[in-house]
Amino acid sequence: MEFKIDAIETPALTKAQLSELLFEQIGLNKREAKDMVEAFFDVIGQRLIEGDEVKISGFGNFQIRTKAARPGRNPRTGESIPIGPRRVAVFHASAKLKEQLHEAVAADAQTPMAVAPAEVRRGAEVD
Repeated sequence: MEFKIDAIETPALTKAQLSELLFEQIGLNKREAKDMVEAFFDVIGQRLIEGDEVKISGFGNFQIRTKAARPGRNPRTGESIPIGPRRVAVFHASAKLKEQLHEAVAADAQTPMAVAPAEVRRGAEVD
């Protein structure tokens, strides 16, 4: 099943937009769609909090990494400050997703540019 996301107006895909896509393209009612999206992200978040890796086939892996304490610096004052240890979430795209991205970039490279030549963009006159 393929979702069409032509109606997205922002550069980021939001949970509300995901819910709307489930409503429009799958036929779930709006409440079910919202609940499904919330439950999906709750499960992923909870598993990451527990320290588990989350693997989504064909998309990628989410992992938790523990970063060690390190010295830091306040950029405004130059004062040295310690940065404590912390856990961060990292994402690694799957080979399938990387290939899809590569194909999309290659297709874009073959499409003629809709932007004027550099001379026109810089304000030079063109005959």
